[in-house]
Amino acid sequence: MSKETAVAFISKQLKDSFDELAKSKFESKQLHDFIVRAISDMKNNPLCGTKVPRGSWPAEYVKRYSITNLWKYNLPNAWRLIYTLETDEIRIVSIILEWFDHKSYERRFGY
Repeated sequence: MSKETAVAFISKQLKDSFDELAKSKFESKQLHDFIVRAISDMKNNPLCGTKVPRGSWPAEYVKRYSITNLWKYNLPNAWRLIYTLETDEIRIVSIILEWFDHKSYERRFGY
């Protein structure tokens, strides 16, 4: 029997930001659509992203969210979506931590 999968946002504030993208102008609306596709992919396969090696994790994520794993999903136009997985006996939840453009991603990860 396979586990149920779900996707959640790390905070209500992040979920609200996601909802705002849908109401925005072209580029932000397009980003919303990219994230919707990523959410669908994560529901189908929580391991669809690229696993980020522990040594590359931003300290802020470890401190703030006590993560035990970290994944990156490459969105079109060089955007990145960062998520972590939580699991129990019944389900796997992909928890979206943030998304950003490539320049911000490189800053956050110190590249």
